[in-house]
Amino acid sequence: MSRLALATGVAVLFLVASAFAADGPLPPPNAKKLSEIIAKVEQRNDFRYVEEVDWDSGAYTVTYYTTDKAKVEITYDPVTAEPK
Repeated sequence: MSRLALATGVAVLFLVASAFAADGPLPPPNAKKLSEIIAKVEQRNDFRYVEEVDWDSGAYTVTYYTTDKAKVEITYDPVTAEPK
């Protein structure tokens, strides 16, 4: 395989991956920083650790566990940083 064909293939893969990453709505310009939302989660009673944060349908969904091993999912408004 020639270097040109390899470089072209890599460029195409990069563009396709970028297109998929940009699919869907992004947080609005006036959104709170994700770190502010996570800080609120960490202050909740019996918080132990964050397992996952998802961005979907215009909101953050934070999944975390408590000290008694309960799984909690909370959806946060990105602008107000308050639970929905």
